[in-house]
Amino acid sequence: MRIISGKYKSKRLQAPKKLPVRPTTDIAKEALFNILNNLYYFHEISVLDLFSGTGNISYEFGSRGTEKITSVDENFGCIKYINQISDELELGITTVKSDVFKYLEKSNTKFDVIFADPPYDFDVTQFEKIVELVFKNQLLDEDGVLIIEHSKHTIIENNEHLSYQKKYGGSVFSFFENQDSED
Repeated sequence: MRIISGKYKSKRLQAPKKLPVRPTTDIAKEALFNILNNLYYFHEISVLDLFSGTGNISYEFGSRGTEKITSVDENFGCIKYINQISDELELGITTVKSDVFKYLEKSNTKFDVIFADPPYDFDVTQFEKIVELVFKNQLLDEDGVLIIEHSKHTIIENNEHLSYQKKYGGSVFSFFENQDSED
């Protein structure tokens, strides 16, 4: 895994092999951050990284200057690794060891960007539940965005908050926004 840009550009990180993860590919990650770069000043935003796994997305935000990053994963090994890298790179990532759905049900913190990379074998109702909890609990700032990474075989559509989708190889990023903020 490699950090694409920012303070730690081109830094390679080697996660322990035993972690149950599927990191976002460099090509997909670079494309995602090109989109986000046009929407936000990274040093001004807060980020929630759900199903954070190795922390790949969190490190990318941190390298680009984001100081308020919360990473949530239920695997202790993933949280331990994220804490280790966050300390080494002085990124200040806040980690939460929790089931993501339980976290979303209890959280009342607002974020500018919420990124979720759940297991690709989730059924569509589990993906929809992420969207439902984020918007029901109003976890996005007014101009915030929820981005869910999923397989191209998972069809997410007909959601009132879905703004657009971008496909990269076998992966899709679905972008969800507060629709009333565009009025």
